[in-house]
Amino acid sequence: MDFEKVYSEYYDTVFRYILSICKDEAWAEEITQEAFFKALKNIDSFQGKCKLRVWLCQIAKNTFYTDAKKRSREISDFTLASIPVSDTSQQDLMRKEDAFEIHKALHMLDEPYKEVFWMRTFGELSFKDIGMLFGKTESWARVTYHRAKIKIKGEFL
Repeated sequence: MDFEKVYSEYYDTVFRYILSICKDEAWAEEITQEAFFKALKNIDSFQGKCKLRVWLCQIAKNTFYTDAKKRSREISDFTLASIPVSDTSQQDLMRKEDAFEIHKALHMLDEPYKEVFWMRTFGELSFKDIGMLFGKTESWARVTYHRAKIKIKGEFL
């Protein structure tokens, strides 16, 4: 497999996918580069059970999640403790706690519900694009997203 051809053909797709998730061009570029590096190292593990584009996007998504977790751990407790607490910051904290509970429920979802919900809600991808990434229809993406919402509501309430 000519990896240069793979890189030139799929770089934009992977980059736009990650950009839709993280909303930061520099970070998306970094994640995309890292994902292609990982793909190159593990090209022998590609079995062809899915489209190459889907495999590359999956590697990029996993790379993003890993990097996002690492970045969130880097926030020091000192910084959080030094923020003065006012009425508005208490409200912000409540919203953050609610968001955390929603993210916990999302984390507990099985695939593909988790990924479809993430792509639609945080990645702001269209149902058509989501369906295309999974090799499915737009309707499949809509139904999967709707079922994910129901599962999250069930966990959250």
